[in-house]
Amino acid sequence: MAELNTGGDGGKGKKVRSKKSNPGVDLTAMVDLAFLLITFFMLTTTLSKPQAMPLPMPDKTDQPNDPNRNQKIPEERMMTILIGSKNRITWYMGKFDAPTIPPTQASFGKDGIRKDLLKNVKLGKQYAVQEGRPKEGLVVNIKASDKASYKNLVDILDEMAITKPQLFAIGDMTPGELDLLKQSQSYE
Repeated sequence: MAELNTGGDGGKGKKVRSKKSNPGVDLTAMVDLAFLLITFFMLTTTLSKPQAMPLPMPDKTDQPNDPNRNQKIPEERMMTILIGSKNRITWYMGKFDAPTIPPTQASFGKDGIRKDLLKNVKLGKQYAVQEGRPKEGLVVNIKASDKASYKNLVDILDEMAITKPQLFAIGDMTPGELDLLKQSQSYE
């Protein structure tokens, strides 16, 4: 809209100039658009879901020796990992009293326990195929001593996620296994 300067020049001979209006920007539409975008992203965004590793735990029953509830696992497919102190691992295959592979010391990492796990996963699958159960494989029992660190237990669980045995669980250590760790100075 045009304006007229009605103030006059006061008779001093100055030129008559029109007043400059302050250019104003109406921000109402931009604010509406910003809230519309915020609402859109809030409704369409999915937040990251927490990732948890499934961990089978021992079954707590009143009758632990009930033959209907217990499933026997062949010794050739059973691996036990003992976690001691100072980042030391001992593993064996089969029963503790008569292992099919005797207790072996290992270290953490890809050249240590992972290499042994991959080898035993392969052996477990081969044995399961021979049994006529091709969908089954290695079962790993992880036993951490009182001297083991939480980091070592998490590292072993990571190795389970990498090597993918059929099943793994955390169990309690027997007195014989504890003596084995003491003899190998992994329980200090």
